[in-house]
Parts: sequence; C-alpha cells; structure tokens
Amino acid sequence: MKRFSFMLAFLMLAISYGFAQKAKYVFYFIGDGMGVNQIEGAELYQAELQGRIGIEPLLFTQFPYFTVATSYSATNGVTDSAASGTALATGNKSKNGTLGMLKDHKTNVNSIAVWAKEAGHRVGIATSVSVDHATPASFYAHVPYRKMYYEIGKDLYKTGFDFYAGSDFKIPVDEKNPKSECLYDMAGKNGYTIARGYEDYLKKSKKADKMILLQTEEASKIDRSCIPYAIDRKEGDLTLEQITKSAIDFMSKDLDKGFFLMIEGGKIDWACHANDAATAFHEIEDFDNSIKIAYDFYKQHPDETLIVITADHETGGFVLGTGKYELNLKVLKNQKVSETEFTRILRDLRTKYNNNVSWDVVKNALTENFGFWKTVELTDEETARLEDIYKKSFKSGSVDMEKNLYARNEPISSEAKRIMSEKALIGWTSGGHSAGFIPVCAIGAGAEAFSARTDNAEIPMKIAEAAGYKQK
Repeated sequence: MKRFSFMLAFLMLAISYGFAQKAKYVFYFIGDGMGVNQIEGAELYQAELQGRIGIEPLLFTQFPYFTVATSYSATNGVTDSAASGTALATGNKSKNGTLGMLKDHKTNVNSIAVWAKEAGHRVGIATSVSVDHATPASFYAHVPYRKMYYEIGKDLYKTGFDFYAGSDFKIPVDEKNPKSECLYDMAGKNGYTIARGYEDYLKKSKKADKMILLQTEEASKIDRSCIPYAIDRKEGDLTLEQITKSAIDFMSKDLDKGFFLMIEGGKIDWACHANDAATAFHEIEDFDNSIKIAYDFYKQHPDETLIVITADHETGGFVLGTGKYELNLKVLKNQKVSETEFTRILRDLRTKYNNNVSWDVVKNALTENFGFWKTVELTDEETARLEDIYKKSFKSGSVDMEKNLYARNEPISSEAKRIMSEKALIGWTSGGHSAGFIPVCAIGAGAEAFSARTDNAEIPMKIAEAAGYKQK
C-alpha cells in the first residue's frame, strides 16, 4: 500500500511538472537606457522627497525575481539600441546599428513577437518614441541600418502584428523617392486603422481589426519623433500610460488567444543622453506607472501572466555620489521642465523680444523653471557661469547650440541642467551608452527563470520557454 501511494504521488508530481502552467499573457517592458543606478536614483529621490534617507521602492523592483544582465553586442563592448534590441527580441547578438539581422547583414532572424504570432497569440508593440525607432523595430523589422526608417515602416506592415503604438512614423515617405507610397496610405490596404490620440483610439478601437495608435497630428507638428517627456506633459498629450491601457484593451479583444505585448519606455534613454537627471527620474516613474497597469491585469490572471522588465543598456554612465559621501537629490524637485523644454521657452523669449532678451528676463525664467536664487541657492561662481553664457549666446549675435544624441539645446539650458546635477551630488561620465549591468525583473508564470545573472540575448529565450513559443 505504501509503495502504491508513493508511486501515485510520484506520478501526480510528474504530471504536474509536465503540464506546468504556461504564460498565456506576456508583458515585456524595456526601459531604454535604464541602468541599475538610474533605478536606485529614482527610488532614493522619492525617499528624499519624503524627508528621509533610504528608498521608496518602485513597483517592479519589488517583483519576486530581480537580477542583472550583460548587454555587449556581437561587435562592441558597448552596445547601441539596435543591436541590444535585436538581442532582446531575437536572442541573437548582432552588429551595432543592425535590426533583426545577424552581423553579416544577410541573415534575417525572427523575434519572440513573431514566435508568439505563429503560436496563434495576439501581438502588440508599443513605445513612447517613434514606432519605427530601434527598440520597437527590432521586434518586426529586418534592416542592416537602424536609420532606414521608411523601410522599417514597410516591414511593420509586412510583419502584420495586431497593435502598434508610438508617437508617429519618423519618415512616412521615402526621401529618396518622392513618388513612393506614404506609410499612412499603406495602413488601410493592410487592414490597419490609425488612431490619433487616446480619445480617437476609444472611438475607433471597437471596430478595428488591427490598430496603429499615434499622437495627434498637432503634436507631431511639434515633434514627431516622440511623445513629450513626463515632466513637460500638458493636457491632451498622449502618455505611456494611455498607450499601455490601449494596448491591453486591444489585446483583450480575444483573451482566449493569449497575447504578447512589448512596451518601451524610450525617453529614459533620451533624458540620460542629455544628462538630465530630474527628467530621467520622471520618465522612470512614468514607466513604473505603466507597469502598474500591467500588474493590475496580472492580479486578475496570476497563473497565466508573465511580466518581465529589463533595459537595452545603460546610458550616461550615471553616478550616485561625487565624493562627499552624501546626496542631495531632493533639489531636483525644483526643476519643472526638461532641458529641451527650457530651450523652447528661451526660443519663445527670443521671438517675443526680437532676439533682444535681457538678463533679468532670462534670470526670471531660470528662477521659475529651476528655482535658482529662490529655492535653490547659487554661489557667486555659479551665477557668473550662467551670466557668462547668457552674454555669449544672447549678446554675441550668434549662438552655438549644445548637441546630444537627440536634441540641440540652448547653452544656458544645458548649463542650468549641469548645475542641478552638481547640486544633487550626482555625476555623468558621458553622453552615450555604457556597458553597465542592466536590470531584469520578473513576476508570474515562468518568472523563476530569471533568478540568476543572465545576458540580454538569453531573455527572449527564457520568455519563449515560459510561454511555450517555438523559436523559428
């Protein structure tokens, strides 16, 4: 009898293991440029705002599995977003700048999103930057160079996922061939409905078979390459939370099929390229708020849902502490706009005053947007730095804009941002990427696969195994 009971228990255990619950609903969040220091900085910042030293945890850092991954590419110790996106999407290392292809620029490789589609699941790809940017494109495109935006846009239709979202198409018409078909015109022919903004999505989504959610045309006239930073957001702007809600809503049209959904917080990277800490922290908090929406879905389907959060690389070589064994992150609350938005403010002042803007006007703008001389005390040396730049850029008759990867900014805007970092006692080693560890957090069905240090190319393989996708 004892032997029979043992054999029965063993058989039940084997059956249970063999039929372990697969992840029917997969959320894959990628915080572009979000290294471990950026995450800890955001948590330390929130704690300081509460008047204490410590951390105020983000939701995703409390998930039961939290490890780190390496991110080098096939050709470089420091990756770019195309090669890292390809690794995160396909499980293959590639050459920097390459999307959905091996480093030979001949061999196409399919992404986990394609595997999910071939398994019969609904698929969505969403981002806070343009829908044809490197990270989202790595899940559907096959091009040797990431700036082939028009070709990437055509691949979006060829792959044919159920839902796409982003700010817009960066280049909707082939610049080399003015007679080429516009990417917007291709939508209807390929069964897609284009919605412009969240309200438009709500109006059109029920009748749409496949959807592309973009920001409003008015917003794209200002900047089609991305939605606004969270710190700069105005009423009516499309948000990452709205994109996430829309994606889940659209994926849920037929829950029996299951789904795979990739959502990128793309502008964390942009803020870190600019070495703009306050803006980066707002982007990380915004990213976390989007994850909370997915977590609400998980709580309704805990045995069938997998949520994985990672990054494609670290940006900026961000350092918490500059030698004094202390931090002053709470000073960043005085910054009300991004470096880029303050550049727009100064540009508007130039227009208003016919390019004859007084120091008092500029100084007042700095006070309103950075708290200088009011809530943020400046030394005489710091004030002199700002005044000197004002004279060079407002009184010399010409201005040399400061460039980072994604923006050209007024020199005084860049200097104000640098002073804020100095006041916060944080540092940046570059305006580019680093090889720093990237975070990997997971919860749900199959999340235990993310319990040890890994590499970015292993992540999609682990997700595919948890979801039961065949890698093709």
